[in-house]
Amino acid sequence: MPGSNPTDGPGRRTTRRTAIGVAVVTVVVAVGAGVGALALRRHPGGDAPSAPPPVATTTVTRADLSDSRSLNGTLGFGPERLVKGAGEGVVTRLPKVGDTVARGKALYWVNDRPVPVLFGGTPLFRTLDKPGLVGSDVRIVSDNLKALGYQTGTQPSRGTDGTKIGTGQALLTKSLVSAIKKWQQALGLDPTGTIGVGQAAVLTGPARVSAVKALPGDPVAGELLAVTEKVKLVTVPVGATEVGTITVGAAVVVALPDSSEIPATVASISQTVRGGGSDDGTGQGSPPTVDVLVAPTRAADVAKLDAATVQVRFTTAVHKGVLAVPVGALVALREGGHALQLPDGGLVAVETGMFARGLVEISGTGVTEGLDVMTAS
Repeated sequence: MPGSNPTDGPGRRTTRRTAIGVAVVTVVVAVGAGVGALALRRHPGGDAPSAPPPVATTTVTRADLSDSRSLNGTLGFGPERLVKGAGEGVVTRLPKVGDTVARGKALYWVNDRPVPVLFGGTPLFRTLDKPGLVGSDVRIVSDNLKALGYQTGTQPSRGTDGTKIGTGQALLTKSLVSAIKKWQQALGLDPTGTIGVGQAAVLTGPARVSAVKALPGDPVAGELLAVTEKVKLVTVPVGATEVGTITVGAAVVVALPDSSEIPATVASISQTVRGGGSDDGTGQGSPPTVDVLVAPTRAADVAKLDAATVQVRFTTAVHKGVLAVPVGALVALREGGHALQLPDGGLVAVETGMFARGLVEISGTGVTEGLDVMTAS
């Protein structure tokens, strides 16, 4: 026909549709911090023809996908905490590095008198010598003696002057004074029923002596020693802007120097931000970090290691029960986006989500569990 062009016929339209279709599938996946990197090949229209990869059939399944990241950590006993003495007197005996600290037992000696350990968060800041005193320091003494098996009596809700006793406080009762006397007698001290400043050391819990900083003969008022946690921990510095994805009690995996992996949990997250300032004169400071302490589930797993550099794998996100296929089943569309190819050659457009362990989360109209699709093999 006049004006017609044979290349505009049905054969040309078929060729154009074929050129719009997609080929080849993902063959390389790098999964790190939840990111999938895709290396794609297309046909036809390339500068040099290439043979299509072998294909197989796979099925859309439901799976739990998790995103994780690994950070370097240091195995040891955690950060040190200084122990300072108080009051007057001369240090006459000190513990050894590696000694363990137990509730109610002597930590060091002043003027040949043992200074026992109490657990809690409030130091003894005054002399407890008069029944009727109310405070958090009294609560520390009451709770510890009760834990040691002494009869401390019941605590009233109000003080002797009728003032309501606040949360975390206790009243120094006659029963509590009697318990103090029995405890002092068991320690070989005069059973006065009175506890003065510096006559007991308050620590946050069971500990291990990591350093001795004083010598016998030094005044007690000063730095005496340092303690760490009693059990081995992994200290992991985490970026201050990223620590919000980690929660206390979360399960993690620790990779040891011999490449073996052991289970662990997040024990605590520090409230102190470190770094963030310039330290080399160039104006480029280290990023701020927060220390995360990780506790191995089984102490025996790290019993032979005193200190080591390890890696800790944190799970940062979990997508449960999502539809997923192997990454090799994704087809990259020339116009953008991705699809799945059905065994009959048809395409089903999909939206992609999390990439993990060679799988990719997918969704879209017509995408159902059990759907057979093609994948690169």
